Amino acid sequence: MTDTSDIDGDVWVTPRYLAGSAANVDPALKPLFDLGFDRHNDEYGNLYLASPDRKIRLGFLPEGEDDGIWRITAYQDPFAAPAWGVCFNDTAPTELVTAFTTALAAAYTAGPDAYLHNGAHQNRFTAVAPLLNQGWKLPYTGSGSALALRSPDGMAGLEYATGRLDPAQEITTLQARWYMEGGPKGPRWYATASTGTPVPLVAAVTTALADPAPVARWDSFLSSLLRTHVQLTPVVPPPPPAPTPLDVHRRSGTRPRPALTTTSVPRWSTSTRPGAVRR
Repeated sequence: MTDTSDIDGDVWVTPRYLAGSAANVDPALKPLFDLGFDRHNDEYGNLYLASPDRKIRLGFLPEGEDDGIWRITAYQDPFAAPAWGVCFNDTAPTELVTAFTTALAAAYTAGPDAYLHNGAHQNRFTAVAPLLNQGWKLPYTGSGSALALRSPDGMAGLEYATGRLDPAQEITTLQARWYMEGGPKGPRWYATASTGTPVPLVAAVTTALADPAPVARWDSFLSSLLRTHVQLTPVVPPPPPAPTPLDVHRRSGTRPRPALTTTSVPRWSTSTRPGAVRR
């Protein structure tokens, strides 16, 4: 039976790309906390992390200027322009962010060649393959000059821009090399990654996006718009352990009698003789 003691939610949501963000963002921050990233909050409650060498920075910006609540950038030099940037908005499934920060922590541990390798020179198919393996459709004509995929239900998608892009706009706008989104009509979640983002980091996100496993959410937090498009299954807590005899006696207010041991009562066997009776 699955242990649900540490699950943050009371319902399982399928598909995960329609689950919205989770109430608890700690799992997305923990991989970088574990590496000793410096952290501080501003007066508005936004959180900023920086690697010890200042070459990776993360902003968790619930009070930011727009809905780009997660912004992660990497630098060849701490004082240079970003080598790459990734953004998740405020309704993106938190599992996607966690997948990215987990992969980023592993890449940072491996060294600069892993987290600063220019994604433009890597095989982009490795980031698309997880979606194709789950039945996402290719080709699909997206907006502008882009190659795009759609989920089987049409509720989520990925676009890979094939034309030339402005490096600065890739970091600050939705005009990025990689664009993922999901949800019914109306406000949708999105995630972006610029051209230089190492493909293995993008692949970590698409792998999480394609994962058919449900994710846990609090039922009361799910929007009515999403409810009509998802499957909800209660998170069933494990049964309590069976009471021990001591528990039973404690509840009844009595004290348990000591158990008899094999030496408590004399026992005879056919191989021994009783001792002589003293007079």
